[in-house]
Amino acid sequence: MLAELRQKSQITIPKEIIVKLGLSEGDKLDIFEKDGTICIVPVVVYPQKYLSKLREEIDDVKAKIASGEQPVFDSVDALFDKLETD
Repeated sequence: MLAELRQKSQITIPKEIIVKLGLSEGDKLDIFEKDGTICIVPVVVYPQKYLSKLREEIDDVKAKIASGEQPVFDSVDALFDKLETD
């Protein structure tokens, strides 16, 4: 597909690509150059508050694993076996 560079360095992404990737107005795109190619990659941007809460939860789980309070499984099957016996 061909796109034309317009005023203010703008281009229009073809509708077929927008639909195929499920993009919507307001979605964020990372744009970078690599080996002479322009790359456009959809990204998700999370609010800092969400990331801070996620870090807290991860730290809590790590502490539980270190103390032995949180069981660790070698496989998904082992997890399901444990869930079925409880």
